[in-house]
Amino acid sequence: MSGRILFLGGNGMIGSAAAHEAVASGAELTIVTRSEPRRPVPPGARVLNGDVRDPAALRALLGDERWDAVVNWVAFTPADLDGHVEYFGERTGQYVLISTCSVFGRPVPLLPITESSPRRQPVFGYARDKIACELALEEAHREHGFPVTIVRPFHTYDETTVPLLSGWTAVERMRAGEPVVVHGDGTSLWTLMHSSDFARAFVPLLGEGHAIGESVNVVSGEVLTWDQIHLELARAAGVRDPLLVHRSSQTIAAEIPGWDEVLEHDFRHTMLFDTTKLRRLVPGFAPRVSFAEGARQVVRHHDAHPAAREVSTELAAAFDRLASPPHGSRVV
Repeated sequence: MSGRILFLGGNGMIGSAAAHEAVASGAELTIVTRSEPRRPVPPGARVLNGDVRDPAALRALLGDERWDAVVNWVAFTPADLDGHVEYFGERTGQYVLISTCSVFGRPVPLLPITESSPRRQPVFGYARDKIACELALEEAHREHGFPVTIVRPFHTYDETTVPLLSGWTAVERMRAGEPVVVHGDGTSLWTLMHSSDFARAFVPLLGEGHAIGESVNVVSGEVLTWDQIHLELARAAGVRDPLLVHRSSQTIAAEIPGWDEVLEHDFRHTMLFDTTKLRRLVPGFAPRVSFAEGARQVVRHHDAHPAAREVSTELAAAFDRLASPPHGSRVV
């Protein structure tokens, strides 16, 4: 993509990866953010300080500039889109909403999940609000031809992020031979994607006319059980025989209340994706970073940055309570 790209937000994990990929591909990139970017901005990108949720301030900041593609990374409720259809409808050839695959109803009635799988989430607030954002922009496309593309990442990570609810606490406990709790029986299926692979799949969608009016699930084809995810992290951390304790999502939520919504309405369900549309729109795309390699990157980064190795004493105590009695069993 070599055109003019505007990122509204996008200084987080996947936005930063996409920014670097976009600039490397020849795009002229502008990033609008309210605060200083948390991650390095690629050389050559322009950064403007402004509130993307304030329509008047955004118009004053951008004026009559035009863009080949605008990407909204920070629309979490329909209110965050106020004024965008009217303003950007005349100023861009494509408006990309970053949504989430969490919009799909759980349990999914038919696997694998496609872009047309039912969207339904009456409880999980994050996903429910993302559905509302999607519906608002889809209506604008139907009624006014607004050039929307909906992009749905799933569970992305990079070296700075341990892709577990328990974070680095789980890795330290596995290294110490202490039990780590896994929801269910550890065999439900999940999909992880490294942020660099997301960026490689995502950037070619910018300015792609065939993606206008479409939704695209940008996901990896690698399928893992939750036990396998824990075991790969354990191996990367030098642990051959971690102590994994399996408990129901309801039991865990009773002990760790902050996990109840995400376990009940997201993590405990099997999630498999059909990537046909993504591969049709981005010919030749294939992930390059397996989770085995990604786990090694995670551990190397955390081992090199002591401040990142945060351990929650509250979570550790909850795992101990959940693990005994009865005792957990070792998983190889």
